[in-house]
Amino acid sequence: MLNRTQPQTKERHLLHVFASFGLGGVPIRICDVLNALPDAFRHTIVALDSCFDARKRLGAHVDVEFREVKLAKYCLPCNVRRFERLIRGIAPDLLLTYNWGAIECALTHRLSGTCDHVHFESGFGSEEANGQLLRRSLFRRLALGHVRKLVVPSKTLMTIARKNWRISPSKLVHIPNGVDLLRYRGRPGAREESNIVATQHFDAIVGTVAPLRPEKNIGRLLRAFAKSPRRQNSGLVIAGDGTELAQLRRLAAELQIAHRTHFLGHVEDVPALLRSIDVFALSSDTEQMPNSLLQAMAAARPVAGVDVGDVKMVVSPENRSFVVPREDEDALTSALSTLIADPARREKLGRCNQEHIKAHYSLDGMIAAYRDLLSGT
Repeated sequence: MLNRTQPQTKERHLLHVFASFGLGGVPIRICDVLNALPDAFRHTIVALDSCFDARKRLGAHVDVEFREVKLAKYCLPCNVRRFERLIRGIAPDLLLTYNWGAIECALTHRLSGTCDHVHFESGFGSEEANGQLLRRSLFRRLALGHVRKLVVPSKTLMTIARKNWRISPSKLVHIPNGVDLLRYRGRPGAREESNIVATQHFDAIVGTVAPLRPEKNIGRLLRAFAKSPRRQNSGLVIAGDGTELAQLRRLAAELQIAHRTHFLGHVEDVPALLRSIDVFALSSDTEQMPNSLLQAMAAARPVAGVDVGDVKMVVSPENRSFVVPREDEDALTSALSTLIADPARREKLGRCNQEHIKAHYSLDGMIAAYRDLLSGT
């Protein structure tokens, strides 16, 4: 009798190129995806700023190598040559590039690519908070013209990619972000006390989670909160760290709300934090589909926010009247004040948001879509 062995499936090698693999929304989301992929995948992750802080989110079972690539400032030909050596040396089955920070690698593949290429765009920095820069749109048209797929989390980005970057609709893939419902799940209308911050003496807590960068515009939230009625016994909790922290502390003091405002810095246990607030606030100049918004909705928090990206489409229909025009700080104050004053409405909207997340934005659904994409199916 012949001894027949089963053919082994070839391991699929993915090369991921990030501007940074720090503890931000995109790297954390990709860690969730990689943790759920089967053993048939192995990965090389490149961080152009040499930051790999998100690696601790990867499970021990993930077959991954980390590589640094030093780029030259203001020398596109130099960087194209470096990326070309990287790609040819690794010889991946699939190249994955993430956001504007990896666009030179995307251009390199356009010029001399030897494998499939998928590019991901998740949003914009402060430079493009008020609209697309023409030079960047033209560069994206050039660099992304031959991608197999361009993946975006929001319908707003789908429109931008089609109209501004001239990406063929057949290449566009919309994969909404997903959230781990069990990890973030909270009880509607119930604030859980935690040791993250002492807020027991407030009747209502407004909170947000964001890196303290200019485009997150936490100053807008401070000003809106400061204009809420002083008779409301409310506090403000801001989780996140970044370059804006000192300036925001000064602004809170100038607005005379420093005694009601808690700057927590980086918080590891975000689920516990979200369950310990009553209202989630979002005040960014630019977003597409922020993870913190989905997490707060999974925690059964009502949302007071500004209408950027897909934010208004993502919250439950019942919550949409509390997503206001970006530049209307008085409207944001009104949204915050109404929710602070009305526990019954907070409970209703929190329940609606949680049910909406469960129906439309589960982590399992997102991972299944990524698995099909990365498997080439």
